[in-house]
Amino acid sequence: MANSGKVNAAKISFEIVEALRELDGAGVSEVARYLDMPTSTVHDHLQTLEEEAYLIKEGRTFHVSTRFLQLGEHARDRKKAFEIARPEVEDLAEQTGEHANLLVEEHGLGGFLYKACGSEAVQLDTHAGMRVPLQTTALGKSIMAQRPTEEVEAILDRHGLPQVTENTVTDRDELFAQLEEIRERGYAYDDAERVKGMRCVAAPITDDDGRGIAAVSISGPKSRMRGDRFTEEVPELVLRTANVVEVNLTYS
Repeated sequence: MANSGKVNAAKISFEIVEALRELDGAGVSEVARYLDMPTSTVHDHLQTLEEEAYLIKEGRTFHVSTRFLQLGEHARDRKKAFEIARPEVEDLAEQTGEHANLLVEEHGLGGFLYKACGSEAVQLDTHAGMRVPLQTTALGKSIMAQRPTEEVEAILDRHGLPQVTENTVTDRDELFAQLEEIRERGYAYDDAERVKGMRCVAAPITDDDGRGIAAVSISGPKSRMRGDRFTEEVPELVLRTANVVEVNLTYS
């Protein structure tokens, strides 16, 4: 029973931290209402997290502290794909002038490891550490295309197919049809499926067994991602980059 209590306490602390992130800072009562928890419980957790420097307090408002940056940097640096792919992602951004991204799958969600911005890149909400449903991005779809069907089914059972824009894939059969097409051509498209007005092309990075472990992409506004650039030039660039990263991962 004691161990169960400790696990539950840790779960509550993380729920409170997530709530503070979603609320962009909040006081005790606001967090308690948001999570439907007793005020006394929230107060105790907030106080403990502040004492351990994971939160800061401004007046009566608590915010997530920069101590999480240290943890995030450590988690990212442990990913071999990050160090190897980073210069290639930066080259992609420089060549295209757009956003270039690196994403991995963790716990059935896509986690952005790195983003590089080219000279013409527009403002987006993506950032290192951001998590997104896999089926909402070309990155995530390209990874799922290189996973066994039963594993993809388990991911969908756990997270569903949430709709983010009117173009998001929300039908399981349609998604599996897309994954088959992605396997055949080697790369994935995202046509305003997570961000309105934006298109993305991604290619998977696979391990020695052909399993999708990460993906790289180029994303830009539909006004620039069209015609041969969208169907030929950009796919060729992301495929080439994914191949270079795979080779370097194999022999590093």
